Amino acid sequence: MKVVILAGGMGTRLREETEYRPKPLVEVGGHPIIWHIMKLYAHYGFWDFIICLGYKGNLIKEYFLNYEAMNNDFTINLGRSQEITYHNLHQEQDFRVTLVNTGLETMTGGRVAKVKQYINEDLFMVTYGDGLADINIKDLVEFHKSHGKMATVTTVQPLSRYGVLDIDKEARVLKFGEKIKDDKIVSAGFFVFDRRVFDYLSAENCVLEKDPLEKLAAEGQLMSYYHSGFFYAMDTFKEYQELNKMWKLGQAPWRIWE
Repeated sequence: MKVVILAGGMGTRLREETEYRPKPLVEVGGHPIIWHIMKLYAHYGFWDFIICLGYKGNLIKEYFLNYEAMNNDFTINLGRSQEITYHNLHQEQDFRVTLVNTGLETMTGGRVAKVKQYINEDLFMVTYGDGLADINIKDLVEFHKSHGKMATVTTVQPLSRYGVLDIDKEARVLKFGEKIKDDKIVSAGFFVFDRRVFDYLSAENCVLEKDPLEKLAAEGQLMSYYHSGFFYAMDTFKEYQELNKMWKLGQAPWRIWE
């Protein structure tokens, strides 16, 4: 089953890091965040990736084109008969990566529509290039197969971005807490789709999270896979710092492949 990664956005809220590189290449623990996402899927046996490129997509192409050299020791013979011998094997030996230029201004649904030609199977997965989680991908896929609907979205309870207070009638603060889980359920991405979903997508201006998913929900074709574990989206510089802190301290819940 193929995994489509949306990696074309401009990442404007993380401008400190995305001024010169796309958000999926922003590093967490010395590796681009897209590497972490791919490692999660690969841990559950899903190795075939399609990456939807847009903003600074050439840099993502360069990252994968240079992957062998950057992740192995090697010997190179210079001159007309140039030859490279790699001396060790990195852990991503079986990854298959298709890189597709889906346009600079294309919306999320349009990007998925533009990779239809590379998806031949009945089912495929879609996720964003900036969210880390410890989701059991195999369970997610089995859940999707069990209900027979066209689409599954992974849902979570988000952490509050602000301090949450309990206040009495005299304005006394009874309780103060940060990063408390909100009561609302939100999308974490990590979708599974039947290929019939392409009938709901159009090019360029189609926003996946708007008309397509709203229509699927109205038709009873969208199911929720609830994830009670870790999920963290890297939208801001503060969140970038938090993820790197987790990794540095050895407290990265998404690092399930080791």
